Amino acid sequence: MTSVLIVDDHPVILRGFRRIMEDAGVETVHEATDIAGGYRLFHRLRPAMVVADLTFRTGALSGLSLIRQIRALARDTRILAFSMHDDPIIVARALESGATGYVLKDVPAARFHEAFETVRAGRSYLDHALATRVAVLGLAGRPAPLADLTARELQILSLLGRGQSYQAIADALAVSYRTVIGACASLRHKLGVRTLAELIHVAVSQGEGGPTR
Repeated sequence: MTSVLIVDDHPVILRGFRRIMEDAGVETVHEATDIAGGYRLFHRLRPAMVVADLTFRTGALSGLSLIRQIRALARDTRILAFSMHDDPIIVARALESGATGYVLKDVPAARFHEAFETVRAGRSYLDHALATRVAVLGLAGRPAPLADLTARELQILSLLGRGQSYQAIADALAVSYRTVIGACASLRHKLGVRTLAELIHVAVSQGEGGPTR
């Protein structure tokens, strides 16, 4: 492999990525700090592998759209999602969108290197603990696929699973209380439940396994 594209809006992380990849023998490392720039570079250069964050200043989980766009353009590109989100709902959504592997931002450099080399070799990568939680999520009998949920709905479902109130979710996401209520109504419809209690049950069973206080 001669080229890799990194898409992340944190300069320190970009420098760390570049160092690891150069140590791994990658000849050319391209960088982009936003979704639009990442897609333009990919479209023009067609690197063999992409390492992309999921969360950017331009929007919650907007990296998912970049993964989908790249996968639609080039089916064989290897994509490693690198994110702070450890919620299995979001991990599963990234994999459904086309990521070849998923690694958390708080892992040691050696773990990232392992994930990078695994995806670089054309194999899928997912930490064992995350893989177990995603597998359990897949057995939970979801009434609707995760692909039907928007990025905002994914975030809200994750926060509901952690025991957050409507107001706490609104504060955390910097949106209005009414926006959260509307999103939860949409979630109830998409997930085939009728009440908030049922929605919270789905969120807990598909997320952390129980709310955190």
